[in-house]
Amino acid sequence: MAGIESRHIGCLVIVVLIQIHLYVSPFTKVEESFNIQATHDILKYGIPTQNVHLRLKAQYDHMTFSGAVPRTFIGPLILAAIAKPFVWYGQLNGPQQQMLVRAVLGLFNGASLIGYASAVRRAYGSSASTWYTFFQGAQFHVLYYSSRTLPNMFAFGITTIGLRFLLPDPTSPQFRVRRTRLGLYLLTLATVVFRSEIALLLASHCLYLVLRSGSISNAASLIRVVFIPAVFSATVAGLVLTVGIDTFFWQSRTLLWPELAAFLSNVFPSSDGLGASAWGTSPWHWYLTSAIPRLVLNPFLLVLPVWGLTRSIRPQLLDLLVPSLSYVSLYSILPHKETRFLFPVVPPITASVALCASYISTRRHRHRLYKLTTCALLLSGGLTAAISTGVLLPLSSLTYPGGTALTSLHAISLNYGPRPRIRVHLGNLALQTGVTHFLDEPASTLHDRPVFTLPGSADGRIPTIRSARPTQWIYDKSDNETDLLTPAFWAQFDYVVVEDPARAIGAWDVVDKIPGLGRPRVVGPDVGRGLLVLGPKGARRQEDGLSRIADEIYGGTMAKWVYGVAHDVLREGYGLDVLLNTSNWSWTKGWWIHWGLETKLYILKSGESGILP
Repeated sequence: MAGIESRHIGCLVIVVLIQIHLYVSPFTKVEESFNIQATHDILKYGIPTQNVHLRLKAQYDHMTFSGAVPRTFIGPLILAAIAKPFVWYGQLNGPQQQMLVRAVLGLFNGASLIGYASAVRRAYGSSASTWYTFFQGAQFHVLYYSSRTLPNMFAFGITTIGLRFLLPDPTSPQFRVRRTRLGLYLLTLATVVFRSEIALLLASHCLYLVLRSGSISNAASLIRVVFIPAVFSATVAGLVLTVGIDTFFWQSRTLLWPELAAFLSNVFPSSDGLGASAWGTSPWHWYLTSAIPRLVLNPFLLVLPVWGLTRSIRPQLLDLLVPSLSYVSLYSILPHKETRFLFPVVPPITASVALCASYISTRRHRHRLYKLTTCALLLSGGLTAAISTGVLLPLSSLTYPGGTALTSLHAISLNYGPRPRIRVHLGNLALQTGVTHFLDEPASTLHDRPVFTLPGSADGRIPTIRSARPTQWIYDKSDNETDLLTPAFWAQFDYVVVEDPARAIGAWDVVDKIPGLGRPRVVGPDVGRGLLVLGPKGARRQEDGLSRIADEIYGGTMAKWVYGVAHDVLREGYGLDVLLNTSNWSWTKGWWIHWGLETKLYILKSGESGILP
């Protein structure tokens, strides 16, 4: 019973970590925009049944900001349907609703990872399952993105459950056939509805199963009994869902299959377009040399599968790695690459590492080397978890100045008298880094104050009259360069949120500056030498960017003190000048990393001075 309880607690940690990542970094970016805005619109306006086109055009964001390619409404529909009762019962405001719908998606993806860990236990034993949970919880990217409304993350839970059914299972052959069929069904469904590239993963698994079947007759039986029923039925079901629902929501004059449209646009662009390559390209080896190491995060773990292929666990490792790496290899042909495209293969790659760790740890009493390696795995995994949650997570939360700016604007407006309406212009960076319709309405109940109040008579015969409606917030997202150069355009706004205050024509006062994480860069010995972050009284002292980041993330003085000691000793050689009788000693030869907070957005209020502090 104790073992079962500890296993359940370990799995629960993954779900808790996903929600912690959501809490620390609650805002979204432009890649998540369609799904988060669509979920908001469904929650707020419902699904129109009359005057459908007019209502969708007037109320739904995608009819105005359609994006590069159409996306499916199935994910937002499911999120909105699950969240609606909680929104109604809890009377949640906009920011709370955004947290809720993201939490729902995070719970789904967390549950799929727990299910995969359970399948690893059945396939390879409890030790492998424990290591899998440990390594998965120590990673950053999957946990951070699990609650983010990217199309990839709607597909992730489905593919993870599908891959779970493709793991070995000690059951009857007939039941294994059903499990395989269900796994391929889910991979096909994810392909048709959410992400077309999952077809590469589906093809990789199908080809591997055929090669493993052992004979032509077995392969033919596999295709007839498993592949065709699974792929055909899932394709039909997926097409009925996505074409029916998305043709309605997009008000397309022809039947619309969003994933097909996205696939054709990205892979076979028009003559005047670049397709997905317009978003950047990477060399063919980028997934293997950059993306996978960052996803696994612990470089020590990358060696384990290579070593494991020389041991008795080679067949099990091949089952996990061959389809996954085949998917990576096929996807590497496309020049445009992103780390999130590899999320579907993170669970099996992590499982392969866990299988090797289990092989080592269960033999730790046989040889000292196995014991030392087990200790190294535990220590490196713990260090990776600390870096993931304690460093990467808070750093990533500093990359959403748009969401921070809108929250700050709502708070700042309380310092001034209530108004019937407030007009705000939002710049491009703000829109890409956190602004959503969920944040349109201020979270604070103080914004519900009446716009005006007429006092009644002292004897009570004439009652006090208050305006019934709170302030109406109106947001402008124009990016027309001609308008932005017209004084009349800026004159209509009470506030603007922009990257460059000089672009706002007229008299404006800066009421807040929103910092964001800048780009790290390496500085040489000729930059900033001789300045101590801590140092004794009388020494030349100056905080640098990293010390300010430490203060922003952790607060207090402890983090700044730890960083200051590291900087002063490693770069400035503090304490060694007396021993070595030199003032120029440096462990790093004077080289250092400069990384700090930069002002990303300015909140401007229409004013008379026009002075920028």
